[in-house]
Amino acid sequence: MKKIFSLVEHRRGEIPDVSYELLTKGRELAKQENGEFTALVLGHNVKEFAEKIKKEADRVFVVDKEFLKEPNAEAYQIVLSDILKKESPFLTLIGHTALGMDLASSLATSLNIPIATDCVGIDIEDTGKMPVLLVTRQPYNGKLNAKVSFAAGSQFMITVRQGAFTSEQGNLSGKIIDIASPIEKEPDYRKFIEYIEAVVGAVDITQAEVVVAVGRGIKEKENMSLIEELANSLGGVVACSRPIVDADWLPKDRQVGSSGKIVKPKLYIAIGISGAFQHIMGMKNADTIVAINKDPNAPIFNEADYGIVDDLFKVVPVLKNKIKELKAS
Repeated sequence: MKKIFSLVEHRRGEIPDVSYELLTKGRELAKQENGEFTALVLGHNVKEFAEKIKKEADRVFVVDKEFLKEPNAEAYQIVLSDILKKESPFLTLIGHTALGMDLASSLATSLNIPIATDCVGIDIEDTGKMPVLLVTRQPYNGKLNAKVSFAAGSQFMITVRQGAFTSEQGNLSGKIIDIASPIEKEPDYRKFIEYIEAVVGAVDITQAEVVVAVGRGIKEKENMSLIEELANSLGGVVACSRPIVDADWLPKDRQVGSSGKIVKPKLYIAIGISGAFQHIMGMKNADTIVAINKDPNAPIFNEADYGIVDDLFKVVPVLKNKIKELKAS
């Protein structure tokens, strides 16, 4: 029976979206292979997290130690290496986060197993002999989709980009299992000191329920006011694709995409955005996507729930006025 493991990250009392996405994907792969799915939770006083996710996995391994209260990639590596050597899972999933990037490569090296990083797709193909693990990556800054197959082996590790998969609630009855730690304190050569939060901009697009995003179709900076007015009428925020940031029309913290922010609003309106891979990765999990573009072949329409093929300069004013009328009535 194949075992699939996934690390559940947490920080300051919260589990990030990427961990729920990996729980869903890990559960799906384990079911496909008639295997067993295990979630890994490291930390201090984390039984609450374990209870919260026990429906997401067959087993929830918990390592509860005070020195694991804050994420330290070196301490995590030592603890996880001990667990994975004993369990020998077919696949271990880790989020491609600040912690994941620091942890995964050194962990795979310590276990002497293959690793693929920053993946956006995972498949296991049954060849009749030994299953082949395939991952999708986006090299050259997302300009290509590359499907990579691992050589035959018994253990693999993957880091997965946030937003690559959707998250769905599980219905399992996971057994919570306490696991002993091979160490009792942080390594002396690497200790957690403090959190230093990044400066948050005037607008946090990741928390908005309505996001109105604009791309190069807006043509000139002077036309940005049109988008601001539409966003204001909807009670939303303005975001953008990369060309708008490159032109210095909006700050970097408004960029949506693989090199920007991942957003999951209730409503996402893409205006004058063609829909490159990089942008799609940042918004494809929005509840409702509306696209406005005069090019009927724009890739953004493949992701949209509703599409308007027309000049944005004709459509946006009509939308804005209609919204005002509805509010007034």
